[in-house]
Amino acid sequence: MTRILILQGHPDPDEGHLDHALAGAYREGAEEAGFAVDAYTIAHRDFPLLRNQAEFLSETVPPAILEAQELIEASHHLVLIYPLWLGDMPSGVKGFLEQTLRPAFVADGDMNRLRHTRLKGRSVRIVVTMGMPAFVYRWWFGAHSLKSLERNILHFCGFGPVRHTLIGQDGGDAASRERWLHRMRALGAQAR
Repeated sequence: MTRILILQGHPDPDEGHLDHALAGAYREGAEEAGFAVDAYTIAHRDFPLLRNQAEFLSETVPPAILEAQELIEASHHLVLIYPLWLGDMPSGVKGFLEQTLRPAFVADGDMNRLRHTRLKGRSVRIVVTMGMPAFVYRWWFGAHSLKSLERNILHFCGFGPVRHTLIGQDGGDAASRERWLHRMRALGAQAR
């Protein structure tokens, strides 16, 4: 059975944001299609930021991060949802990725290869919400932070294929928001 992990990256744990609704819609679609779904809300977890290379290379992992690593290892497909903040992912998401994707987890300690295969076979859907129109982020700003996440973090760690969905102007009006929720349900039903 395909197992999906939804990583909720909105820094505000209050469930009233569009990102939370999108995660819920994706989960509904996936569960209705018979997929097993786990959810991990980054803002609900307590873990320190890494401050130096020794901490990054350490095999001592905080319990909240160990839980995330176990969920990632058990999954076939990941969904990462977050709002664009200052042109990038929120700091909590970045800190989570730094803590989670350590060398001991991703590469059995050897980060010198160009690409790692331990997490190979796990597809990813990145969903980014933003206040600006998505085409402005894509064409004017070159979607630089998204490209960096895809290439320099996810592909480097062996994930693939990596797909993305950009939702501009925070989903728009009520009708646009409902269309996005419908789209997330459809993506969840396909585990894409």
